[in-house]
Amino acid sequence: MDFSVKKLASDAGVFFSRAVQFTQENLGQAEKTELDAHFENLLARADCTKNWTEKIFRQTEYLLQPNPSARIEEFLYEKLDRKAPSRPTNAELLGHYMLEAAKDFGPGTPYGSTLIKVGECQQRLGGAEREFLQTSAISFLTPLRNFLEGDWRTISKERRLLENRRLDLDACKARLKKAKAAEAKAACEGETQVSSRNGLFGLCLQAVPDFQETRPRNYVLSASASATVSLFPFPCGHGLPQLWSEEVDKAEHELRVAQTEFDRQAEVTRLLLEGISSTHVNHLRCLHEFVEAQTAYYNQCHRVMMELHKELGSSSADVFSSNFGRNPSASADPDASAESPTAALETDVLQIEEVQPPASGTRKAKVLYDYDAADTSEMSLLADELITVYTVPGMDSDWLIGERGNQKGKVPVTYLELLS
Repeated sequence: MDFSVKKLASDAGVFFSRAVQFTQENLGQAEKTELDAHFENLLARADCTKNWTEKIFRQTEYLLQPNPSARIEEFLYEKLDRKAPSRPTNAELLGHYMLEAAKDFGPGTPYGSTLIKVGECQQRLGGAEREFLQTSAISFLTPLRNFLEGDWRTISKERRLLENRRLDLDACKARLKKAKAAEAKAACEGETQVSSRNGLFGLCLQAVPDFQETRPRNYVLSASASATVSLFPFPCGHGLPQLWSEEVDKAEHELRVAQTEFDRQAEVTRLLLEGISSTHVNHLRCLHEFVEAQTAYYNQCHRVMMELHKELGSSSADVFSSNFGRNPSASADPDASAESPTAALETDVLQIEEVQPPASGTRKAKVLYDYDAADTSEMSLLADELITVYTVPGMDSDWLIGERGNQKGKVPVTYLELLS
């Protein structure tokens, strides 16, 4: 119990000393040990890394899970060290509802069959989204969280300890400075007292006989003479300077100890701060993995939607009088609508081959995505290639005539970026 009380009193004294030093520094009444410029740059870089990592982490969470209730639920399960229940994505739910609606409307009906196709496509999109979320959480979010909850907490703890060591060091410097000032003042006062007492003692010696010259060898001073000499001791006023000298020695020892502890803690903190560079390298690798996962996800979504687009485009001829890519003028003739699909296809091919660039000229276009021709009237495209495009009277506004060398065919406008 006694040890605990002593330790508590010691800790309270240290805390009070740090508080006084901190307050005096803020008031400009005490000097503060400044860190070197390189160390300050490391601190600023670490703070910048922490702030931006935290913002990127939060915004990535919002991107992967926009629902705040779901984020809170996942956070609670994580803190309880329990696995969160599997939750279907919005695309999977939409696909499920479409499939259920198709059962009620009838899978054989045009609407029902289309619902089945779109519903299955939505479920595939939902599966791709789920895989993307899992991959991103493991490869990108987890390293960021580990830095914020692990490495940064360690750095913050060591920085607080370094600040305490600095306060202790500056407090020791202040105590040593005060002790030296008090020692110098006491020495000056002691010399003044010695001078005044020596002068008074000289006056007394003029009135007292010189016992050294008149007394025999074994002569003993009288009681009155002994009392007179005892009233004026020669070395006087040396007790207080001796006390302050001991206080200075003690303060110098405490300063050396505080300086050693401060230097050791500064080196530990410096090593941790320099480790921020390796943190940047690790986060860079994770960022590449996140981009790769995102690219794979969007590519998969694009392929799924293109397959659905082609499937719906090929089956819509059974429902509507014209196809998505058909020339409206071709269906204006009742006789042409009664022809077989093969004959209609041959007509389209013949029309494409006979189409000539308009007098107004042509334009260059850059292909944004790959496109596979649905029939011989269309032209397949490769991403990033340049082609020549133009329109003809009576053609659907969603399509253009594209030319690449000797190849010619219809191309969708949404896949192009018109350059001139």
